[in-house]
Amino acid sequence: MLGKEPIFTIHAELEAIMNLGQTPYGERRIIGISGGTVRGPRLSGRVLPGGADWQIIRADGAADIQARYTIESDAGARILVSSDGLRHGPPDVMERLARGDSIDPGQYYFRTAMRFETANASLDWLNRILAVARGAREARAVRLDVYEVE
Repeated sequence: MLGKEPIFTIHAELEAIMNLGQTPYGERRIIGISGGTVRGPRLSGRVLPGGADWQIIRADGAADIQARYTIESDAGARILVSSDGLRHGPPDVMERLARGDSIDPGQYYFRTAMRFETANASLDWLNRILAVARGAREARAVRLDVYEVE
């Protein structure tokens, strides 16, 4: 069961897509994460530059996403984020999304399973939870509403 409200929202700013081409697994892409914000009742801070989304666009059009990046809390604690997800929808919606059009996230599926790791004692609770995020893709950013799995 998920919590009723997000524990925080991540707004990650993205670099241009680096397309590695069609491999035996699908179309490989890497999208660098250049920064962003984290805001919510359980955590606030910023997304540090240097992470990335590693994606495979599968034969069925779904994006299989593996993201790794770092959050720095307002108090200076560093948190490693590991996120595995899927994004898919009707072909016309996905084409518009790829162009950078603003699309209602209810028109496509974008979910991630998230885990966290930190050495900071006051944020140790993050080491002990699983989270699920509902995502929305923007032209040069991703918004993730993060919910703790209870």
